[in-house]
Amino acid sequence: MSRRPDPRKRIELFLLGSLIILSLVAGRLVQLQGLDSTTYTAMAEKQRLHTVALSAPRGEIVDRDGNPLAETVDARDVYADPQKVVDAATEAGRLAPLLGVRANVLEPLLSKKTSFVYLLRQASPQLAAKVIDLKLPGIGVLPTMKRIYPAGTLASNVVGFANADGDGLAGLEYSFQKTLSGHDGVRTFETGLSGSPIPDGQDVVKPAVSGTGLELTIQRDIQWKAQQAIAAQVKSVQADSGTVIVMDPRTGQILALAVSPGFDPNNPSASPSASFGDPAISEVYEPGSVNKVITMSAALQDGVATPKSPFVVPGQLRDAGFIFHDAEPHGVERLTLTGILAKSSNIGTIEVANRLGAARMYHYLRAYGFGAPTGVGLPGDGIGLLPRLRSWTPSTLPTAAFGQGVGVTALQVASVYATIANGGIRVTPNLVSARIEADGTRKPSPPPEQHRVIDARVAHQLSDMLEAVTTTEGTAPLARIPGYRIAGKTGTANRPNGHGGYGGAGYTASFVGFAPADDPKLLVEVVLQNPRKGHFGGLVAAPVFHNVMSFALQSLKVPPTGTKPPHAKLTW
Repeated sequence: MSRRPDPRKRIELFLLGSLIILSLVAGRLVQLQGLDSTTYTAMAEKQRLHTVALSAPRGEIVDRDGNPLAETVDARDVYADPQKVVDAATEAGRLAPLLGVRANVLEPLLSKKTSFVYLLRQASPQLAAKVIDLKLPGIGVLPTMKRIYPAGTLASNVVGFANADGDGLAGLEYSFQKTLSGHDGVRTFETGLSGSPIPDGQDVVKPAVSGTGLELTIQRDIQWKAQQAIAAQVKSVQADSGTVIVMDPRTGQILALAVSPGFDPNNPSASPSASFGDPAISEVYEPGSVNKVITMSAALQDGVATPKSPFVVPGQLRDAGFIFHDAEPHGVERLTLTGILAKSSNIGTIEVANRLGAARMYHYLRAYGFGAPTGVGLPGDGIGLLPRLRSWTPSTLPTAAFGQGVGVTALQVASVYATIANGGIRVTPNLVSARIEADGTRKPSPPPEQHRVIDARVAHQLSDMLEAVTTTEGTAPLARIPGYRIAGKTGTANRPNGHGGYGGAGYTASFVGFAPADDPKLLVEVVLQNPRKGHFGGLVAAPVFHNVMSFALQSLKVPPTGTKPPHAKLTW
């Protein structure tokens, strides 16, 4: 007969099994709430906490009168916590019309295996408010800053622009990045199920430190006029590009640095990246006849000629194995040194250079700043192309004398004429007059470096000679301004074609001058690259000089001196 089961034994086995299970559960609870509590607490916090950088407000950039050229305004970043997004497709469809982004672009972002992703950077506060009103799970907004350029294209080649991350990418925004950017802060905050910050949750902020602003030497109205004038002339003569520089020769301060074509820093993606640079300080070209003033100043300074020294100038000249001509055919001419400059004679200039010699010519080219950066502070400040003296060939001296075979930038040439206008003292060109701290304190920039290149007497002689260029007997009567004495020089240079010659590459046409000639307050340079409707500097560049210089003299209320120009003796 079978034995009846013992009920007590069953109960004991059941109780033993229950105790084992309860022990395992208790051990797991001890592990979770005791031994591993710190780890799981950190994991929970990580799910709730987000850490984002707080962009430091960039320092403002203003013109000499305090008008803003670049400033920082409040904005909002729209973000998502994909782990809290309920329906990626639906939310993407509702966000797309507001953010201006296609739903099929947003949906993958909302489906990412991450807890934070930006959907739109630097949105307006008004747009951010509309996003919040949608009350979408996992979608939030954060305060940030946005860089704007209220003057639009005005001086954009000087100011440059910065991206959404606060990195300067061109112009002064790039070269003064550390000064303007300040130091970013950090914000760590808790978010709820919706992805928005919890009002009473953890929110720790390390404040950002604002950047330092820049006060420029640029004068807004003159910059605008220069941009309008060069853009119109580039279109009129069908040039590839154009540049206008307006400078105070006494201080080296640049009042305008205009180029055409330009770009809009508020929408840089609409322009090719090649337009973000500043050809006034980076584009290297052969200067042509504007370089003759260096040859003349060297001759005067070294005593090998005077303004009235006589020269016999033939119709052509064989030198260093080459035959040189002037721009216009002529017979034998008897010109003074002043006449050679006024009529822009290549042949006469070569004769002057031969009296100097290569070593002295090279010395003065270097003294005027060729072969070295101008020091203006913009990115891409070019050194030009000046071969070392030991590498000069027999043809270098005659060609360099009248501005071929050497490469310069527009600002280097402007600095040469500013040196003459300033009595022979070269002042480093400069764009930043002061730094503005976050509290409004203005700290003037250190005085620019300066050094004497030629004697004041020689500079005065050169100024008188350059006045003859704008007479009816010179090459630039179109540069004259009624009531003012104008000194300047034309330039018309063949452009190298990249194959060792000059054929088919067009010309560089230029004019640079200062006024009033006997008490210089302003200097204006105009450069046009490859004009197709006329190419002589006196015809296509001098009228722009007249236009911009007239406006600048009136804007700064510079009166005529009332003196009479000296009588220039061009022939003998």
